[in-house]
Amino acid sequence: MKAFQVRAPFEFGLAQVDMPQVAPGEVKVDVAYAGICGSDMHIIHGQNAFVRFPRVTGHEFSGVVREVGEGVESLKVGDRVCIDPVISCGTCYPCRINRPNVCTQLQVIGVHRDGGFSEQVCVPAENAHRLPDSMSLSHAALVEPYTIALNVLDRMQPHPGDSLLIYGAGVIGLTLVQMARALGMTDITVTDVLDTRLEAARALGASRTLNGKDVDVEATMRELTQGEGVPLIVDAACIPALMPQMVRLASPAGRIGLLGFNTVPSDLVQLEMIKKELTLVGSRLNNRKFPKVIELIASGKLQVRELISHRISFDEMPSAIDLIESHPEQTRKVLVELNGALQ
Repeated sequence: MKAFQVRAPFEFGLAQVDMPQVAPGEVKVDVAYAGICGSDMHIIHGQNAFVRFPRVTGHEFSGVVREVGEGVESLKVGDRVCIDPVISCGTCYPCRINRPNVCTQLQVIGVHRDGGFSEQVCVPAENAHRLPDSMSLSHAALVEPYTIALNVLDRMQPHPGDSLLIYGAGVIGLTLVQMARALGMTDITVTDVLDTRLEAARALGASRTLNGKDVDVEATMRELTQGEGVPLIVDAACIPALMPQMVRLASPAGRIGLLGFNTVPSDLVQLEMIKKELTLVGSRLNNRKFPKVIELIASGKLQVRELISHRISFDEMPSAIDLIESHPEQTRKVLVELNGALQ
């Protein structure tokens, strides 16, 4: 079968690979659509320490169940599904306290094992979520990015009336804007250095946007909050150097959410953290957020269509990687159609 395979850093392309064989407790899925994520690009660049090559990437995808393995009763052939890429052991400390997304034996589909950029893939049945009839398979492929946004916001425990500052208006920043709106937040500021991205953020519900090249973000936010600071701040730009400013801008009792896998150290002044009793939270993947996001998309509270900048065929995927590399400012979510005939 055809698959997109990363053979080694910067060596990638479409390849013929063996058909997967379904194991007990698994389902085999005919993949319909898959989204290209920034972390897929990190694998191509050799920047993901968890990957062993060659690897079929892809962790944002949807499809139709083709075969069910022994012992699977929750799904049947023909079910339309999207896939949670998080596989956990169920017995380690994080799993025992309901934090399986940081399982000590964590496996991520498309990272630790072959993923959705293939015509067929086998996944644990419990990771395949049946879709409501009203949800298209193309929209279902993008459930996963929204779970990232929901996970970090849940970790930050918003209170009614909290304002939110988002650094970065890339895909994760835009999903954060939409998710915050869906959860009832009304005061959302987004900062970036690209006007096109900020325009998208406003269109998707940001209350205001700030171009960091044109305005002093820190001074502007202090004025807007009358010196009180911002209760909720998320670094969706994933830039370690932003840490000192975020700590200064956070209100007393504020929460700062971090999403980036970056090995560069951040400066952190302990006095600022303690005197304001700030909460600094990391957020990795998602902790069983798929059902909630599916519900939000099905109810029309998330604008999935607006997240997609390009739709391409599977054969065009290598050239799409080149586009993302050369002109990231022109892309939001690139959606790959592996089998559009599936409905």
